[in-house]
Amino acid sequence: MTKTTFTKFACLLPAAAISLMTAGAATAETYKLTMAASHPTVLPWVGQLSTTVVAKSNERLEGMGSEDRIEWTETYGGALYGFKDTLEAVGDGLTDAGWVGTLWEGSKMPLQNMTYFTPFVSDDLVATLKIMNELHREMPELQAAWDDQNVVFLGASGVETYHLFTNFPVNSLADLDGRKIIAPGPSANWIKSVGAVPVNGALPTYYNQIQTGVADGVVVIITGAFPNKHYEVAPYVTLVGLGAQMTGGLGINKDVWEGLSDDVRSVLTELGEEYTVAHAEEVMARYESFLAKLPEAGATVTELPAADVQAWVDGLPNLAKDWAEANADDGAAAVLDAYMAKVKAADLDPRIDWSERE
Repeated sequence: MTKTTFTKFACLLPAAAISLMTAGAATAETYKLTMAASHPTVLPWVGQLSTTVVAKSNERLEGMGSEDRIEWTETYGGALYGFKDTLEAVGDGLTDAGWVGTLWEGSKMPLQNMTYFTPFVSDDLVATLKIMNELHREMPELQAAWDDQNVVFLGASGVETYHLFTNFPVNSLADLDGRKIIAPGPSANWIKSVGAVPVNGALPTYYNQIQTGVADGVVVIITGAFPNKHYEVAPYVTLVGLGAQMTGGLGINKDVWEGLSDDVRSVLTELGEEYTVAHAEEVMARYESFLAKLPEAGATVTELPAADVQAWVDGLPNLAKDWAEANADDGAAAVLDAYMAKVKAADLDPRIDWSERE
């Protein structure tokens, strides 16, 4: 970050003029900041960095009567760093601000991965991420994870609920028994209890894995599956609703943050909250659009019967308890309790209350 301070040439101005102008114009600053991401702007959690945060920051500063401004440089699509380096890129100052993918930081930021250990809580992405923002503002345990990486958290990002795409029809849980289902990372634990065999993979590899017989299907988000045409090799789409997830968020380098004026920090904090809502609403709009288009593309879309969903819920091991115990030193139990309390207070009607699960 660099900044420019505008001062008046005192020797050329009458004393009265100087006294009237010093408090405002003399301290007006322009901060040169870089906004970056490892992914392209076509993805909502990247695109909204530009259309919400960058585009509105100076307008918001002007609206509040501040003379400070931000001169942004934008670089997306992995031009500065790859998807595995998003946390270090912001913390080390390779970029001043950008999207951080916490889903790849299980060891450094385990608390930020809580939703992946609490499936079947809510399909409401907007509400889920608002709760995660609130928890970050209120709980030092969550803030500490960002502080330790020299990053200031401004707003959560995430993806919509997960469903099944398979190359065979799923009419009941029994149909999943022994089937090889792609479920990377923590999501592998979602399917073991129903007898499925988890297979590791990544979104760009799912199509080929199913096509070549490495897997019979995948637990996936529709906003990822539809653009990658997973329905061509896995035409049976079974709606389950495993829950919306937090995957990362907007962060800014802590040293940069501390060098910004109060006005700029206030505006970026405000826009961080708006970024969360704007990108989540965009994700959900795409979800509804792609879901409606799946039958037109040749997919067979069905819902897993309610009794089978409940059986899946009942059969899950206590994933949250295991996660909380593994991260006890980070305060995971308190975060879990606070999360579930907010979920219930928001009337999100979770299928599992993980804070009370035995």
